[in-house]
Amino acid sequence: MAEPRAPRLSVDIVSDVMCPWCIIGWLKFQKVIAHFAERLDVRVQWHPFELNPDMPAEGEDAREHVMRKYGISAEQSRANTERLAAIAAELGFAFNRGPDFRMRNSFDAHRLLTWAGALEEPEQDSATGVQTALKLALFAAHFTDNRDVGDHAVLTDVAASVGLDRGRAAAILASGEFGEMVRTEEAYWADQNITGVPAFILGGRMLVPGAQDPEVFIRVIENKILAAAA
Repeated sequence: MAEPRAPRLSVDIVSDVMCPWCIIGWLKFQKVIAHFAERLDVRVQWHPFELNPDMPAEGEDAREHVMRKYGISAEQSRANTERLAAIAAELGFAFNRGPDFRMRNSFDAHRLLTWAGALEEPEQDSATGVQTALKLALFAAHFTDNRDVGDHAVLTDVAASVGLDRGRAAAILASGEFGEMVRTEEAYWADQNITGVPAFILGGRMLVPGAQDPEVFIRVIENKILAAAA
């Protein structure tokens, strides 16, 4: 007799490749997936959000951008960067933001992520698939390797590095394909009052905003999702 399958939990993550708290939030959430490995069949899907939708193609110096956007000093910006790097390092991720680090336009990255999400198998064995692999590779390209993830050649290389078809990725980037889908999704999440990222939507109904510690997610899932289903 076959063992009963664990109940499925959909996890929609609204985020931007440009967002340092988004990779930190994901690294924390991985511990949540591991915690419930025997009790829940978690399935992760990423959704687009642009922190800077008007960012020009050449990008902007990251320090100047943060100082201008948030009205802080160079010293405050440096302290924030060091704090983020320390938190990420504790979670096993390297922020190598040198003096030439720039914020980039992320729209084309979101187009590739939308394509990757459409390729995922509904009955895949694991919580994550190629879309998550691409998302993490883009985070690493931007924050660790200081590559321009708005550049089509870079994006094509990153897509190929996780097993996606290089030619298909290049063709998508050369066209407007998946652009309308990205805009539609962005509008949808804005209508759901998602104004900052990361935002985690559990089971299609429970919003957990920000890069919360694993204990926060565990408590929400135990008390609001598993208890309700019992």
